[in-house]
Amino acid sequence: MEENLALESNPSDHPRASTIFLSKSQTDVREKRKSNHLNHVSPGQLTKKYSSCSTIFLDDSTVSQPNLRTTIKCVTLAIYYHIKNRDANRSLDIFDERSHPLTREKVPEEYFKHDPEHKFIYRFVRTLFSAAQLTAECAIVTLVYLERLLTYAEIDICPTNWKRIVLGAILLASKVWDDQAVWNVDYCQILKDITVEDMNEMERHFLELLQFNINVPASVYAKYYFDLRSLADDNNLNFLFAPLSKERAQNLEAISRLCEDKYKDLCRAAMRRSFSADNFIGVQRSNAILS
Repeated sequence: MEENLALESNPSDHPRASTIFLSKSQTDVREKRKSNHLNHVSPGQLTKKYSSCSTIFLDDSTVSQPNLRTTIKCVTLAIYYHIKNRDANRSLDIFDERSHPLTREKVPEEYFKHDPEHKFIYRFVRTLFSAAQLTAECAIVTLVYLERLLTYAEIDICPTNWKRIVLGAILLASKVWDDQAVWNVDYCQILKDITVEDMNEMERHFLELLQFNINVPASVYAKYYFDLRSLADDNNLNFLFAPLSKERAQNLEAISRLCEDKYKDLCRAAMRRSFSADNFIGVQRSNAILS
């Protein structure tokens, strides 16, 4: 019973549980809105384009094909709020950059006493995604695995461990999600001072802490995507809007028709399976006899 309740409260497993990053960002969002109201500062919503009777504005990001640049910005902003509004500094040695440095250059102790800025986290993740040619979907799954790790292992993401936790989540997400997985040795070419043995050990620990639960249901993925869009809206990270052209409208219609046909095929297949259980012929139905 307790395990079921824990599962339902875990956003990386249950679609109805609120994502952790969105709740952690709300304090800052409320304070920002309050400050803007007191100082009579416009929240910046007037720069956003809205559809009218004559023009429809759409962005180039969908749940099945997110925009890579914007998605990485949103995911790294979610990581930033995780670090900034963490509950404590609980960590594990395998993720501690002081014990397992990512560079041969000595990092000053002062570096680990300050939270990284969003632009610094974005630069780190963007470099990995660009070099490994990873997809936007992989970025969303990375965030799912990160929150699952923090929940399962009961640790916090902080200045001493954020790089290795993010790297471990990207490593796992790229292998599970992308068709052409990036090998551990490939990451060693990107981060030239890290060893394959270290990567292998970190991956093994990450999987063990996740209890080898690497499944991401479609409903959970969709929830994270839309919560990331809400996070972007709260922080004025506007998606690139453009007027709906005739060509794009035709493409969207074709995609919609394709999805509709696929859905109908799945319904027919499911109906055939149910019909066979009850010996369904035409419109006549005889009940199945269980002996």
